[in-house]
Amino acid sequence: MCGLAGFLGGQWQGDSAPQQLRAMTDAIANRGPDSDGQWLDADAAIGLGHRRLAIVELSGAGAQPMISTTGRYVLAFNGEIYNHMDLREGLGRHRRPADWRGHSDTETLLAGFDAWGIRATVERSVGMFAFSVWDRKTRTLTLARDRLGEKPMYYGWQGSGRAAVFLFGSELKALRAHPAFGAQINRDALCLFMRHNSVGGHHSIYEGVHKLLPGSLLTVSQAATEPVFQTYWSSAEAAQRGVAQRFEGSATEAVDALEILLKKAVHGQMMADVPLGAFLSGGVDSSTVVALMQSQSSRPVKTFSIGFHEAAYNEADHAKAVAQHLGTEHTELYVTPEQALSVIPKLPGLYCEPFADSSQIPTFLVSQLARRHVTVSLSGDAGDELFCGYNRYVLTASLWRRLSAVPMPLRRTVARGLTSLSPERLNRIAAYTPLARRWANVGDKLHKGAGVMTAGSAAELYRGMVSHWPHPEGLVLGGTEPSTALNTPIPALSGLSDVERMMALDLQTYLPDDILTKVDRAAMGVSLETRVPFLDHRVVEFVWQLPFEYKRRNENGANTSKWALRQVLFRHVPKALIERPKMGFGVPIDSWLRGPLRPWAEDLLSEARLKREGFFNPGPIRKKWAEHVSGQRNWQHQLWCVLMFQAWLAEQLPVTP
Repeated sequence: MCGLAGFLGGQWQGDSAPQQLRAMTDAIANRGPDSDGQWLDADAAIGLGHRRLAIVELSGAGAQPMISTTGRYVLAFNGEIYNHMDLREGLGRHRRPADWRGHSDTETLLAGFDAWGIRATVERSVGMFAFSVWDRKTRTLTLARDRLGEKPMYYGWQGSGRAAVFLFGSELKALRAHPAFGAQINRDALCLFMRHNSVGGHHSIYEGVHKLLPGSLLTVSQAATEPVFQTYWSSAEAAQRGVAQRFEGSATEAVDALEILLKKAVHGQMMADVPLGAFLSGGVDSSTVVALMQSQSSRPVKTFSIGFHEAAYNEADHAKAVAQHLGTEHTELYVTPEQALSVIPKLPGLYCEPFADSSQIPTFLVSQLARRHVTVSLSGDAGDELFCGYNRYVLTASLWRRLSAVPMPLRRTVARGLTSLSPERLNRIAAYTPLARRWANVGDKLHKGAGVMTAGSAAELYRGMVSHWPHPEGLVLGGTEPSTALNTPIPALSGLSDVERMMALDLQTYLPDDILTKVDRAAMGVSLETRVPFLDHRVVEFVWQLPFEYKRRNENGANTSKWALRQVLFRHVPKALIERPKMGFGVPIDSWLRGPLRPWAEDLLSEARLKREGFFNPGPIRKKWAEHVSGQRNWQHQLWCVLMFQAWLAEQLPVTP
């Protein structure tokens, strides 16, 4: 795992270009503490910078930026190509074994570019990556990002006229370090952040700067300054192909095939010349990854989990039991509130744009724990999106079936009736019904449900269910919410059921924008490489072929999620160690905001400060803050969005409002 940064164009004067490039790579030194490198060509006005976290080929033969043997390509690469030794075999007629300088996957990619071209090499590659490659023959720069968006890539033209420069890098802080960077906040992107707690899609929090979408290539040059995009793989198309070509074997055959694919993915991702381990929560996803690692390892796998003394947030006992059964070398840390709270001041620096998934706190803590023992850690992320693990999928589909049968005027009347009663009063009423036994804070849930009762489609209903501030344009001054996959019809998803469409949308949005961003920044903040076996694209494509009943099915009156994945796991771990209610990976933000975080929040949310900074309408924020502090309502998610922007803004100053 590494970090990269660079620029194309601009005015080169004296020694300024090397200094500018050094400042950019220094800004992301945490991504690559082992070494750094630069390559510049003043005639072409191009500079590539790299920070290295040495994982494979620890010698100087893996140093970057790296030049191909033909001299045509110069590459700065972040990530891992798990099948790169297979690619070397395919390159046999182009390269003799004696021609290789080392066993780095960066060298393999460059040889592929020489032999097959950039896109063809990427299509042959299995891995996670983001890279920048300069073609000295065509004088073009190509940026690439892996299929599912595990690794980040930002880019954009900054400045104007002859001074215009194309900046790119692994994190926004690298771009900010260049003197041409404008640092003007994008209020439209801020609207997206307030809805989804992350800045999603191709947007960034800054004007003129974008994210390269997963599965994409971008080519740009000084002669053709408008970037040209190619999509070499699409999760939406993979979903559509999968449901059109369903797996026709038996349930046992499906589980067998899934286990073979997952074992292959895990084995490939255990490639490393440094100590390697895995996060283990004791849930289905991480336990499956660890079980398949241990089944293919001659020594105990190193596993890591954190626990909390608050029972509602603690899974450490379950993780420990799984680790003992599998015989892993397990390390756990019970986190005190003081330790968790100490992470919060670090968040604006870790996340180079506003990010407000509060599980960022335990994710950083478990990454910090793992880094004391290993340099690489595998994780069980993406199991929920692939195997229908989120209850909101089925809940939304079920709710839509009922809502769509009710005339819209009646729905509006019911919604007004629900919101006319306070959550406290609804809680008191619900205490006499079965709802009280099924849900905590029934009143809050009914209020949120009332807010989506007037949805005109299942997609609109789902968007409401995953929204924090449902009307961000009324909150962000001067902002207009951009179109996204969640509010734009996508013909490629037309063949999917409502539940499958939600899963596919999450693969395009929630997974790269939230989950993978959270893990990448938290882990790279402590120079830890993370790998996600479920996101091997061959696994993703196969899972989409599985009939839905192999993902979620009714067994003995119970609705079982991740059915096929559980069957793989139960071949290695007793069912009794796994079967329990699903827990989130969170912290008690709601009570912290009323307690130890209250002075910090009061300062960031003060009406005078909000007015002075000029980004938010203070009224709705102050109202929610008063209701939350008083205990009338739980607005932790909405308030955490505002607080994370405010804390990030304070870290970035000066900026142009």
